[in-house]
Amino acid sequence: MRKLKNEELNRLDVEAFKQADKTPVVIVLDNIRSLNNIGSVFRTSDAFLVEKIYLCGITAQPPHKDIRKTALGATESVDWAYKENTVELVEALKADGYTVLAIEQAENAVMLNAFEIDADKKYALVFGNEVKGVSQEVVNASHNVVEIPQYGTKHSLNISVSVGVVVWDLWSKLNALKA
Repeated sequence: MRKLKNEELNRLDVEAFKQADKTPVVIVLDNIRSLNNIGSVFRTSDAFLVEKIYLCGITAQPPHKDIRKTALGATESVDWAYKENTVELVEALKADGYTVLAIEQAENAVMLNAFEIDADKKYALVFGNEVKGVSQEVVNASHNVVEIPQYGTKHSLNISVSVGVVVWDLWSKLNALKA
């Protein structure tokens, strides 16, 4: 096997990305502290054609050198907006027809591997602060809670890893339904 060169990957340019059909998913970042995590979420969102990222509360906004360092240009391709209040945003997304899923560990959470996707729905995925997680008020306002199964000694994954795992899972399930 020969590794492919970047020019052989046939990736979209920014304009083509903006025109492409998007995965019916938006990401909500609820008070994320790490600029590197924010940049990584942009990069993952670009990879899977996420509709939009909402940056809420203390979550920093582009342009910033530490976001740019990990986003590698994805802040130019992925649509984003800042909203101060996450609960108000969740309510607005629900009113706009999104099924809001808090990605958190909670009573009666649905495990990600058991979560069944509906190809006719739009999803808003809420990811929380690196220490405190998704706020209880946002969990209460969400339609459901989805948990990433974990089997080791640690209780959580890094936010950027969690976004990658969940977005990949939903993207895979949506594409399997299209096939």
